[in-house]
Amino acid sequence: MDGRLSLAHVVLSAVGVLFTAVMVMLVIAPLRRPEVPEYPPESAPSPAGQSLHGPVVYTIDARSQTEWRFFRFAAGGIVSDPGDSAWDLAVRRHQFIVNGGDGFGGRGGIAALSGVAFDSVREAPVGDYLVTEAGRDSTIPDLRWYDYGFVSHILSPRGDAYVVRTADGRYAKFEVLSYYCTGALPGCLTIRYAYQGDGSRRLAP
Repeated sequence: MDGRLSLAHVVLSAVGVLFTAVMVMLVIAPLRRPEVPEYPPESAPSPAGQSLHGPVVYTIDARSQTEWRFFRFAAGGIVSDPGDSAWDLAVRRHQFIVNGGDGFGGRGGIAALSGVAFDSVREAPVGDYLVTEAGRDSTIPDLRWYDYGFVSHILSPRGDAYVVRTADGRYAKFEVLSYYCTGALPGCLTIRYAYQGDGSRRLAP
């Protein structure tokens, strides 16, 4: 009888240990920080001509909490003194705005193509472009390129394509590849883009 009790006790103990181990793994697994694509803080410019340019991968150093970084597709890089109309897309941390809307000097806008891959976009849409709403904290309402991990605190690109009408009325398309600098530090917004310099809506060969 004592032998049976001892065996049952051993079995129950083993089951308890196994159950505890499984529960610990279920708790720890989501807490592991997933690996993210990492890029150096800023790329070299890639100036465009009067034709289709790209795809180009470019990283914008947007780590400042307060300063916008101004990107111009024709220049293929950051514009340090953009003026009213010499920029198309501005980035600050995870936010971006376009040079269009009341209070802005350009004719810019942005179309979010939900569920559409970058390589599938062959032509810019005719309409349905969102513009920036100026204010103390300028925004493009209802535009978010990322999914947020509530456990990992990671921002992951949704994989959607975006078409930008530039400040001078030309067109570009882009997708977000990553939000992380070397060392998995946040604030390096890396995009892949193509820009049409001839003024047409054609965005693929």
